Amino acid sequence: MWGWALIAPALIFLVVLFFLPVIGVFVIAFSDWQFGASSLSFVGLANFREVIFDEGFRASLINTVVYVVMVVPGTVLAGLLIALLIESSHSCRAFYRAVHFLPFMATATAMAISWEALLHPTIGLVNHSLAALGLPVANWLRDETTALPVLAVIGIWQNLGYAMVLFMAGLKSIPLDLYDAADVDGADQWLDRLRTVTIPMLGPVSMFVVIVVALRAFETFDTIQILTQGGPGHSSEMLLFTIYRESFEYLRAGYGAAVAIVFLAIVVALTFLQARSMDKRVHYQ
Repeated sequence: MWGWALIAPALIFLVVLFFLPVIGVFVIAFSDWQFGASSLSFVGLANFREVIFDEGFRASLINTVVYVVMVVPGTVLAGLLIALLIESSHSCRAFYRAVHFLPFMATATAMAISWEALLHPTIGLVNHSLAALGLPVANWLRDETTALPVLAVIGIWQNLGYAMVLFMAGLKSIPLDLYDAADVDGADQWLDRLRTVTIPMLGPVSMFVVIVVALRAFETFDTIQILTQGGPGHSSEMLLFTIYRESFEYLRAGYGAAVAIVFLAIVVALTFLQARSMDKRVHYQ
């Protein structure tokens, strides 16, 4: 009884804040309920059929996939590179770690506002710097060809510090004896040591970084809401923003709940497949 009494507060919060809202979303997804309405009627799979044939949803899904494909490899490679560079140096390590980790600690709203000022088409530092170098400038957040790539660059910059810290922890956990053994076997160049020792031993950390960064990329919302509002057109709209817009701007809670369920199913399936495929190539210590 004492055990149940001690875990009761956590169980209550888990049920109230997680399980009941999930059940509510499933119920709303099969209804025509609109946000603020006092009644609802069940419509079966009508909302899900609308999701399947909705061009806006397809555009949002494609944008989300493209965004994740750009952000995840960019974040992992850049985080690993910076971690290797910092660990190879013996000066100012704490300073470099802090500088690269600050974007992850900053609030998304403050970060997005700063990027909005930097990318301003007339007074932004980015366009001024490009013009000074004789390079072409652009209206980065209002051009259909540049809006999504710019958001991906911001996403990489924001998650870079998190990946760097995890890779640095992984690098410190690699036994030095393995590098000595690699030297004896002829892998005395840094590239050989990286390929035969460092990368394989970072397998568990790499798998964790890829999964977490992918989940964070799927959950991108703040930067879209502040910088582009999904535009121009649907060029930068992603699934989480679609759920918000349909549910709270258009007040179509039933359709928004259906999109949320489809979104959840896609994320869970991709995460499971990603973990299974990477786990086969991971070398655990």
